[in-house]
Amino acid sequence: MDLTRRALRAAAARPRVLPAALPGGTPARLEAERLLRLRDWPVAATPAGADLLLVTGPDCPALHEPLERLWGDLPAPRARVHAATAAEVTSALDAGQERLAAWPGHGSGAQGHTGGNDRPRGHPGRDDRPRTHPEGGGGHTHGHAGDGGTGTGMPMPGGLPLAETGPDRDGLALDRLHLALGPFLCDWPTGLTVRLVLQGDVVQEAVCETPAASGGVPFWSGPWLRAAAGEPVTAGTAARHRAAATCDSLGRLLAVAGWPEQAVAARRLRDELLAGTPGGALRGPADRLARRVGRSRVLAWLTRGIGRVDGGRTGGSAPAGPPGADGDATDRYRRWLDRLGRDVRHLDDPAPLDPWATESPRGPWEPAHPPSAALLALLPPLLAGAELAAARLVVAGLDPDPEELAGAGVAPRG
Repeated sequence: MDLTRRALRAAAARPRVLPAALPGGTPARLEAERLLRLRDWPVAATPAGADLLLVTGPDCPALHEPLERLWGDLPAPRARVHAATAAEVTSALDAGQERLAAWPGHGSGAQGHTGGNDRPRGHPGRDDRPRTHPEGGGGHTHGHAGDGGTGTGMPMPGGLPLAETGPDRDGLALDRLHLALGPFLCDWPTGLTVRLVLQGDVVQEAVCETPAASGGVPFWSGPWLRAAAGEPVTAGTAARHRAAATCDSLGRLLAVAGWPEQAVAARRLRDELLAGTPGGALRGPADRLARRVGRSRVLAWLTRGIGRVDGGRTGGSAPAGPPGADGDATDRYRRWLDRLGRDVRHLDDPAPLDPWATESPRGPWEPAHPPSAALLALLPPLLAGAELAAARLVVAGLDPDPEELAGAGVAPRG
């Protein structure tokens, strides 16, 4: 018993945290990532390896069900905390640590949000269901990837979807498996769910879903929205925000591609940009990041041909994407690096921002048609025909921001 308590105290001193970001909570997510890095608390790759579930962002009723499923997959001892804003993240982390530390003495009552389904690691309870946690593109994932149905109304033993038979692209009758990626995955667009139909390891169909529009202001496009509304915004402010958004996208792609060291470097630079660090102090780190990532032959090989868009289209009748989406994932991240280098050199530009002439982080800004709407529309045709292992890279290589749709009141499209 003493050995068990000692192990539990050690886990509470440095808990493994499973982040779950809700739409509209980008500032809280960014603060959580920054604080977890400063505290040196490990981020769990799956619910099975987590001690603490950290939910960030305002309440989203549309995601209550998948969030509860995610919480149900955490083994005891466990704790769950919620930080709706960036200012609440520190206290939420402290509270979670305290609950974990109190576990041996107070049992489940000290935890809160337990739902009466706590169990020790390695000992599944009677209500537990096995889950599928795909690892696409070498990145860490968590969340639920097996909530699809069979399409036949048949029950799903153990919570896993059954395969059904359907013709593949060559006319052969092969098993078809329904699988969902998201909405809670590491290094994944907030709130996005991609429902896939697989035959073998090849995606046959894909549908994208996002929560209903909330009317909130999207964080990364905020300067453009404010400028379009007539507020005074400088070009330097927009450059700083866009550079930080670029680093956020780079960090996500590099993490999914399996290069955590450079993902951390990109996120550190992102945080320095948002903290207002002078441009002169950021040029060196930005140039080093661009050289290391831009010259990587391994990364270029891994992403070459992934998510190719030609002339703004994926081919056939696919909708056009925003300017800057052309090429494959390699072409796009290299353009991100070039833009980062330019933006870091214009952080102090006092000229007023022209929101119609200056591209937002995801492309030219149009309030009624935000660029992320076009990026999300590109995903289904890009994913169709791709291997499941490449699906995460396809998404990360475009990195749409579903919050732009909520801020503009645009209905999600599949």
